[in-house]
Amino acid sequence: MAIDERPQVSNGAAPHDDAAPLTGRALTTVFAALMLGMFLAALDQTIVSTALPTIVGDLGGLNHLSWVVTSYLLASTVSTPIYGKLGDMYGRKPVFLAAIIIFLVGSMLAGLSQSMAELIAFRFLQGAGAGGLMVSAQAIIADIVPPRQRGRYMGLIGSVFAVASVAGPLLGGFFVDQISWRWVFYVNLPIGVLAILIVIFKLHLHTPQTRHRIDYIGATLLTGGVGALILLTTWGGTQYAWGSPVIVGLGVAGVVLLAAFVWQETRAAEPIVPLKLFRSSVFNVSSAMGATIGMAMFGAIIFIPLYLQLVYGVSATQSGLRMLPLMLGLLVAAIASGRAISRMGRYRVFPIAGTGTLVVGMFLLSRLGVDTAPWLASLYMLIVGVGIGLVMQVLVLVVQNDAQPENIGVATSTATFFRSMGGSFGVALFGAIFAARLADQLAHFPRAVVDRLGSGVQLSPAEADRLPPGIHADFLDAFAHALHGVFLCGMAIAIIPFVLSWFLKEVPLRTTLGRRPSELSVEEAAGGGTPPEQFVEV
Repeated sequence: MAIDERPQVSNGAAPHDDAAPLTGRALTTVFAALMLGMFLAALDQTIVSTALPTIVGDLGGLNHLSWVVTSYLLASTVSTPIYGKLGDMYGRKPVFLAAIIIFLVGSMLAGLSQSMAELIAFRFLQGAGAGGLMVSAQAIIADIVPPRQRGRYMGLIGSVFAVASVAGPLLGGFFVDQISWRWVFYVNLPIGVLAILIVIFKLHLHTPQTRHRIDYIGATLLTGGVGALILLTTWGGTQYAWGSPVIVGLGVAGVVLLAAFVWQETRAAEPIVPLKLFRSSVFNVSSAMGATIGMAMFGAIIFIPLYLQLVYGVSATQSGLRMLPLMLGLLVAAIASGRAISRMGRYRVFPIAGTGTLVVGMFLLSRLGVDTAPWLASLYMLIVGVGIGLVMQVLVLVVQNDAQPENIGVATSTATFFRSMGGSFGVALFGAIFAARLADQLAHFPRAVVDRLGSGVQLSPAEADRLPPGIHADFLDAFAHALHGVFLCGMAIAIIPFVLSWFLKEVPLRTTLGRRPSELSVEEAAGGGTPPEQFVEV
């Protein structure tokens, strides 16, 4: 006789396979709370940058400045797969609430910081919560909205990142100029409390009641390995030379720890990242696409504000406003593609179109020069935004539709993890390319000029503006030439996900929250499984 080992539900709730989707005002209210949570995490990736000079002036510790950003990135990335697994094990709602609380506590303490060391520590705590906000919100949507209808909501999630990218620098500048840099962190508190109240009273999800064993060894190995590689990409070529013992040591440690993690996952009773996920070609192709798109997108786009500030002479805040075309393209494309997917029930055309558009956009960005008209630069950024909007959130939907319900959280978090790691490597790769090309261009400049300008991604627009007119013009030409190589490399990397997109299988989108009849085991099918009338193939 077969034993049903599926998680049971307390308070008479239906099992996950038979869960009824939310509709109407209830869905709108809950989705608003999820978007608020994701907005907080996305906002804190950008809002701090504008305030950093003021923070250093108040707290000191200029030599530790980069850690204010690195600590947040490190914690949010390494915690992502762990949150996904915890959500599958203990339920999305308690894990999402825990993530919000951790994030808000970190925000409050960061605002109260009296030293740079305290701020770095509390930013790490913030990042530990942010990783859960990102993953849990997307996994909850997978619990309450069937894949066929989920496309439109994934498009709205993509718009959250677009809005946060623009709002972050603007809000940061406003708080620094009008109130205090501490409100960069305090602003999270009322938004987070509102999200908590909505989730507590309006979101009702099943909570697994079976006992679980946490893979502490796997979690430790994963955290150590990913942390070493992130530090390698963050420090390499900036604080330490690429061939220095520190960077080499971090690379070796990262590879060894991750290899040990994979070995641990083969023997763990409940692995943090089930290796069976990689048996699916859909998951493998989607994850590879996410990682390479992350490399091209994050690695190349970080240089656009620098171009705007140096060539057009605008401030950091104004450069954020000038990137509105990119965000507008992302916003419109994400929402439109999401609605189209829900209407058609098919998704494969959008990753193909999106990656193809991204390749074209990266090529156009490589044509940016000193004499490029602002409207033309805006058009190029719009095209890049459209490409990103057509593909990024669609990949999350593809992974969720392919995964079994009990693995939705870990599948979502693993795909998000690959994208974050791709972005980290992209920033390091393009930073090294830019620094090398610029160094070649500046080789004929007077030594004193090079010392004033710095190198690589540490260029100071203010220092460049103080150069004599003739040298300033030559420098801008050298800068533009170095930038061409960055965007051409971004184009070359964007070709990889474009090719991969043609190998992405078109799996029909489910119209219910359960599994397809073909995915049920023999025992589940014999015991009833998901009622056939609750599932309609598209």
